[in-house]
Amino acid sequence: MFQWRLPQAVCALLVCVCLCLAYEDDIEVNYADTYFNEITEGETPEPTPSPAPCSSSELSKWDKMFSMLENSQMRENMLLQYADDIIKVEMGSLRNEMLSFVAQYGGSCGVAVETAGRRMVLQLESRLRETLDRLKLGDQSSAAGNSAWHSNNLDAMLQQLLTVSRTLVSRLTKLETSCFSSPGVAMGMNTKMRFQPQGGELAGHQEQEVTSREAALDGALAALQGMKGEVEEVLRSSRQKHLPAGCEMALLFPMRSRRIYTSVIPEVPLSMSSFTVCMWVKPTTVSNKTVLLSYGHRRNPYEIQLLLSQTSTLFTVGGEAHLVEAQGVVSPGQWNHLCGSWSSEQGLATLWSAGKKVTSTPGVAEGHVLPDGGTLQLGQERNGCCPGSGSGVSGFEGGFDPKLAFAGKMTGVNMWDRVLSDEEISQIALWDGQGCEQRGSLVAWGVTEMVPHGGAQFIF
Repeated sequence: MFQWRLPQAVCALLVCVCLCLAYEDDIEVNYADTYFNEITEGETPEPTPSPAPCSSSELSKWDKMFSMLENSQMRENMLLQYADDIIKVEMGSLRNEMLSFVAQYGGSCGVAVETAGRRMVLQLESRLRETLDRLKLGDQSSAAGNSAWHSNNLDAMLQQLLTVSRTLVSRLTKLETSCFSSPGVAMGMNTKMRFQPQGGELAGHQEQEVTSREAALDGALAALQGMKGEVEEVLRSSRQKHLPAGCEMALLFPMRSRRIYTSVIPEVPLSMSSFTVCMWVKPTTVSNKTVLLSYGHRRNPYEIQLLLSQTSTLFTVGGEAHLVEAQGVVSPGQWNHLCGSWSSEQGLATLWSAGKKVTSTPGVAEGHVLPDGGTLQLGQERNGCCPGSGSGVSGFEGGFDPKLAFAGKMTGVNMWDRVLSDEEISQIALWDGQGCEQRGSLVAWGVTEMVPHGGAQFIF
């Protein structure tokens, strides 16, 4: 059995060997076969843009406005914080100087100076902090449209700061005087000199100590006086940017033109034997003759005139022959308060500037009575300069001369049928007063009808 199976096994082994030798060279790996996901040349698909992660509609004008307001508020907060930091550093430096002075200056006067200095620093810091807070509130209110409230409060706060700085300067001056002239301090220094050996070194040390104390006080006074000057400058600039005497509106005359003026229509006749006229004016520029107010009729176009000439004010009643002039009382680009009064009984014509009487002339149109039926205008005068100009006013042959036109701002125009006293005019001329609330009997600012023509307009 075994002998029969052995030849079969040998034959099978030989067959396998032959097969291996026959197919050894025919096995090859072909890497050139294409697959279904291969990107062939010429058939590259175009890329499809991916959608935006979030779609947003175009911003509306309100969104842009709110964004601008937020950016403005952020910048404003940064500026306020920067100002607050500067003030804190300056006040800290001043306090350190005062403490250094107190440490060097012994005795009872040193304790008094330390206490007073601490109180003054705390008081000024609290006032400045309160001012910054109010300024933030004022800026928010002005952004909402309440600019009048903001300007009035800004003036009041700046005035308070100015008062505080003046008080601090006065108190420091008194402390310096009392400390160096106090008998107690002198006695203490004499006692010290008595129990210590005399010598050039001791005298030099004491002289150096006194000099350092004086330098510290001088530095504190100089810092407060500098702050006082800055506050006064800010107060002056803020005044020029806002309306005076509690006025809420003004007339704007943007340029010189024969078409730009304002007609005044009183409710009562202007037939009178005495009067007072007052106004606030801020001229842009002044020529040799610039008309502020003019009243006239057909027979005499120059019954009343209030004029400017460079830095002078001119006032006429009954014609140009009766002229009253005050020189150097007008500042172009700034608010000026002017008043003119006249009485027929004595013919006394008077001019006021900034609440003070600057000139007075007797014998001006004495016994004259101003007739009714004329026209009253601001910023121009009726005359015969321009025939055919079409003034449109009955009884006048001419029109307006552009060389006489007023350019600038005007407010608080009032007219009374009597001569006001010096005290009344002084109260009306106060910048921080309520002059606009004291309205005239003939022409009342904010009550009497005033019609702007051409480019003249009311501003608030």
